[in-house]
Amino acid sequence: MSRPRIVIVGAGFAGYRTARTLARAARGRADITLLNPTDYFLYLPLLPQVSAGILEPRRVTVSLSGTLPDVRLVLGEAGRVDLDGRAVHYTDPEGREGTLEYDRLVLAAGSVNKLLPIPGVAEHAHGFRGLPEALYLRDHVTRQVELAATADDPEERAARCTFVVVGAGYTGTEVAAQGQLFTDALVRSRPLREDVRPRWMLLDIADRVLPELDERLSRTADTVLRERGVDVRMGTSVKEATRDGVLLTDGESVDTRTLVWCVGVRPDPLAESLGLPLERGRLLVEPTLQVPGRPEVFACGDAAAVPDLEKPGQYTPMTAQHAWRQGKVAAHNIAASLTGRELRPYRHKDMGFVVDLGGVKAAANPLGVHLSGLPAGVVTRGYHLAAMPGNRVRVAADWLLDAVLPRQGVQLGLVRSWSVPLDTASPELVRAPLGSEPHGAAGGGDSAHGDNAHGDGPRARGGGGGEDTSRTITSPTPEPVRTEPARRRVDPEPSQADGTAVASAAGGGGGEDTSRTITSPTPEPVRTETAKKGRDEKPARTDGKPVKDEAGGEAAKNQPGGEPARNQPGGEPARNQPGGEPAKNQPGGEPAKNQPGDRPARRNPR
Repeated sequence: MSRPRIVIVGAGFAGYRTARTLARAARGRADITLLNPTDYFLYLPLLPQVSAGILEPRRVTVSLSGTLPDVRLVLGEAGRVDLDGRAVHYTDPEGREGTLEYDRLVLAAGSVNKLLPIPGVAEHAHGFRGLPEALYLRDHVTRQVELAATADDPEERAARCTFVVVGAGYTGTEVAAQGQLFTDALVRSRPLREDVRPRWMLLDIADRVLPELDERLSRTADTVLRERGVDVRMGTSVKEATRDGVLLTDGESVDTRTLVWCVGVRPDPLAESLGLPLERGRLLVEPTLQVPGRPEVFACGDAAAVPDLEKPGQYTPMTAQHAWRQGKVAAHNIAASLTGRELRPYRHKDMGFVVDLGGVKAAANPLGVHLSGLPAGVVTRGYHLAAMPGNRVRVAADWLLDAVLPRQGVQLGLVRSWSVPLDTASPELVRAPLGSEPHGAAGGGDSAHGDNAHGDGPRARGGGGGEDTSRTITSPTPEPVRTEPARRRVDPEPSQADGTAVASAAGGGGGEDTSRTITSPTPEPVRTETAKKGRDEKPARTDGKPVKDEAGGEAAKNQPGGEPARNQPGGEPARNQPGGEPAKNQPGGEPAKNQPGDRPARRNPR
């Protein structure tokens, strides 16, 4: 008899825990396959420390192949699930399609940024759900402080040193708390003029910080933030976002180059594509985590609406605490379904929460005991070390170095603003252009906020793991075609996926990833869209005339020799890019004809 085939979609907290538990229980008696866009598990609770320069990026990532030796890792994005044929169709990072057949399927795709119908937010804000977004924020904040230090205009200096965070849930609170300490450290090494000091604003229409937690934790966090200099605005949110600032719901206009969107999360779009019963975008499942009518399919984590047996009539919230525990139950029930044993329902109670506020400050209530200050900081960091599946020594070493050495304030320029759009279903991966980098991408400029001062212009790409497709360009308009935008999904109502009202229409009080619970860490990384890279690119003409890729064809727009790329120096703002209108299938206007590789860009199947 052949060994049972088990396919797990997603390697977040639910998927990772399922794979690890199953591998230990099966001991080689089952073929376990883990499908994920990246080769690592992301410990999301420590992501704010990456953006603040405390931890190096690899510290919060755990190798899947290194910690799951008995699990086959397949890099790719699930595009279509054939429930009747028991097969998962996916697209790998290079655009190739594949199929995984299964006897048991675990859907643990996780969640993505939640958008609200607020003008300008999708174009000018950035989320905080993946490692690329954290790296971008660290570089962007560093760049704003550096540019403010040399700016002559006092209004420009103030705008560059103003950082707005929307959402006072876990993520937004920790980003603002860590961010204020980070910019204060940057200013010590790059003194600003006397009339300017870094200013962080935390907005939420809820009546208090961390509205989903105990009021004592909320008061502790609020006190720490205000003492640190964070401008906490409760009952206030963003009404409109522009390239140069935001308009608040109270009528005040704030000049800023930084808008961080930490409102909350929504289930991964894969759940909707299955045609199964949903509860606010989440797959309805039984207490055993099985999909009704499909006993071979299990779902857990943020993508599943699991009945809360502790609160009849409700569903478990989208938190890592539940995702981590549900992964263990899913693994047990899959093994039981293959051996004929009894399945058990998911049931779990909270044991407390921890919120890291930077430095030695934190708020925690383990087992209901309220802590603040240094004791809370010790408990919080101890919990994170215990909860991480790996890298504990490296994380502890970074914490020690940060305590005794000055923080390194440099921008690496590895992640550009256009590569981490807010309206993406794949925040865990950098969005790459079809050909080479956009004009100035290798430099320190930031096209999202007009900081193109450091752009290096066109040049060959080196490193980064990808082939060099840029070539030498001498055309007057050397900007290559940008990648096609991700499918936008705007949530019309600010409601939680668990059915309860969101505490913030543009804040972090609802649908928030409450990952800092004592009983577990955070949600699963989300799926990605990949673009197929063209090959055999033809050299650009250097005489300034329009380029024609085919005999008799029209000149390719946004190509060397063609019309100037929009949203580039000297051109109009690109559509569906910060500062422009939504594009038609391509950032920069209409789809470019005759893409490099003699084949048009296409969307990968979802």
